[in-house]
Amino acid sequence: FPSRPKTFTAVVTSTFSPSVFTMAPKKGSKTAKKAVPTKAPTKADPLFPSRPRSFNVGGAIRPAGRDLSRFVRWPKYVRIQRQRAVLYQRLKVPPSINQFTKAIGKNEAASVFNLLNKYRPETAAAKKQRIKETAAAVAAGKEAPAKVPHQIKFGLKH
Repeated sequence: FPSRPKTFTAVVTSTFSPSVFTMAPKKGSKTAKKAVPTKAPTKADPLFPSRPRSFNVGGAIRPAGRDLSRFVRWPKYVRIQRQRAVLYQRLKVPPSINQFTKAIGKNEAASVFNLLNKYRPETAAAKKQRIKETAAAVAAGKEAPAKVPHQIKFGLKH
């Protein structure tokens, strides 16, 4: 491309009358404006030098009305709960683990505890009593009573 001149100047010939270039008078009040007192110029702060701002596209000015909430430094608890929600959407959690994300209700808990109470493991004294009765029955030659009653235990070593 050929280089263009940096400035454009209009050449006015003498055929135009000067009235073409004058503007119409402003409408409104004709009172004289009061003189605004000007402040004395202050010295620039060396810690904060003034830099010219670029108003071009991609310059120093952001468009008005832009949603900047994505660029906010959110508190840690907000970031954690958002990341957790994203992880739960992306990961497939097995049902055996997912059952612990919801707490049981009070009524259901009461019925479960009543059921588990029936199958509570026997105490050491009750176990000792049962073994003595079994040994006495075997020594007397009678039929041995029923085996250990059903019980629910937890953990691995039993």
